[in-house]
Amino acid sequence: MAVSRALRRLLHIRDLQEEQSRLALESALGELHSLEDAMAATFERGRRGRRLVDASAQNGQLADRLAGLEETRSASRHAEALEPRIDAMGEEVRELRQEFLSRRVERRQAETLIRETEAREAVEDGRRGQQTLDNWFSSRMHSGEADAESPAPTVVEFVTQATVASELAAEKDK
Repeated sequence: MAVSRALRRLLHIRDLQEEQSRLALESALGELHSLEDAMAATFERGRRGRRLVDASAQNGQLADRLAGLEETRSASRHAEALEPRIDAMGEEVRELRQEFLSRRVERRQAETLIRETEAREAVEDGRRGQQTLDNWFSSRMHSGEADAESPAPTVVEFVTQATVASELAAEKDK
């Protein structure tokens, strides 16, 4: 029983599905990192605003103080807007990671099924070859080809006959 085309097609489909899941996960991770970078930039913007307020308190510049307060307030509002988006994207990344892992398991199951089928086929081919070889040797013994005076077949003759026998068996099975 050869590995069917349907199994190979299933493996190909599973491979494509895993690849699509991986790409979706990478895309979502990229977006999450972008949002996290934006949050870090927002925190830095708030720090710069606070430093501006501190500097203006020392030098008495009212415009710098107002600009610093506005930067701090703006950074705070931006962070409040980013938090829910980061949380939602984190949840989406978790779901996509779970989907990717399940697709990987499905692909590996298909690969395992194909490997096991191929291994069984190899064992069966070996058994058929051995059976053919045994039959050939038995028929040779019974037909009188091997009498007590004829030398035992060499390893090369034995392997050659086994190869021929297994090829004949393979042709017969087709």
